[in-house]
Amino acid sequence: MSNYDSIDFLTEESLLEDPYPYFDHLRSKCPVQPTAHRGVVAVTGYDEVSEIFRDNETFSNCLTVVGPFASFPVPLEGEDVSEIIDGYRDQLPMHEHMVTMDPPMHTRERALLMRLITPKRLKENEAFMWRFADQQLDPIISAGRCEFISEYAQPFAMLAIADLLGVPEADHDHFRQGFGMMSSNPGDIRGNHDNYQLNSMEWLDDSFASYIEERRQEPRHDVLTDLALAKYPDGSTPQVTAVVRTATFLFSAGQETTARLLAQALRYLAEDPALQDELRANRERIPNFIEEALRIEGPVKTDFRLTRRATTVAGVDIAAGKHVMMLLGAANHDPRRFESPSEFRADRPNAKEHLSFGRGIHSCPGGPLARAEGRISIERILDRTRNIRLSEEHHGPPSVRHFDYEPTWVLRAMKDLYIEFDPVTD
Repeated sequence: MSNYDSIDFLTEESLLEDPYPYFDHLRSKCPVQPTAHRGVVAVTGYDEVSEIFRDNETFSNCLTVVGPFASFPVPLEGEDVSEIIDGYRDQLPMHEHMVTMDPPMHTRERALLMRLITPKRLKENEAFMWRFADQQLDPIISAGRCEFISEYAQPFAMLAIADLLGVPEADHDHFRQGFGMMSSNPGDIRGNHDNYQLNSMEWLDDSFASYIEERRQEPRHDVLTDLALAKYPDGSTPQVTAVVRTATFLFSAGQETTARLLAQALRYLAEDPALQDELRANRERIPNFIEEALRIEGPVKTDFRLTRRATTVAGVDIAAGKHVMMLLGAANHDPRRFESPSEFRADRPNAKEHLSFGRGIHSCPGGPLARAEGRISIERILDRTRNIRLSEEHHGPPSVRHFDYEPTWVLRAMKDLYIEFDPVTD
């Protein structure tokens, strides 16, 4: 693509496979760059994205998910549009979810969530993940090949969240069914995967509403009771719908992103046999390997903010009511922060400085869970396989390797990842 200035990143499919030259072009002009499309200001610099993440008084999260495709019923005019944002935010998509809230609403809802994601609960959740990783791998290992995203990453990420929230294991098949992950053939769930995005999430709301109402009436010694009886910081009891939103938010925000993280990490392993051996021999290096996978191919490409008042970032004036597009993949490839940023370096000393989980009050609350899922999955896969490699039938030989990506500007998401390997037999 010769003229990047004419591209609308939000709709340009030619950027799906490799957006990084476009990011570099924008950054070379200025790390804060107004674009010719939809009044969007693109931010590609690491320091500049970090600054915006932390300034929640100037930048509102009200349209973080839908970006400039959300519209207000009145013009966003004036030096400060805070009253317009707060007056009409309940007409915007996903306004009821924490991710689109600003303080003080966000502060209250986030406090409720963080009372659930405690170090003790995460440790208990890890015990489940070690067991479940092997259960999910058993039919895959015997086959010697798989489509990794649908056969392992998505069901693993989904049930890791279900367990974190205390969903009884007896109900796990109900959740598999609801997310389109059941099949009559063991180890083969691709038949229903195409329906995943089409399935209504109403069943998930109904499931958690039933759990919460039941536990409030008859408390038990379980995590769902802790969820049902959790209080806001002021001591008040959340409505059932608010608790349900907390649960469904974790599923919607954490499932697809973690599945894509696992896929990208395994892709880099499959392309580097020496790295596989190094990590098998040095398990303590796996956490940093996961951080580098998050840096070089983070699962979230963009995060939007709306300016409440006129401001300046990196010397660039940004008017009130502007849509600010933070390109996380660009920030994570900023050479001012990361040396040779296009190179995958499993031992990169500052890999953990990536912005894939955000910064500030909206930093991803599920970051510790995603890291644990990555560490446990990679360790068990390395234990149970040798010679992991990409399927040339599906992705081509090394000289012409190709991957298909989901046509979305939100996620950096391969559609599939076909791998082959030599099983390790006891």
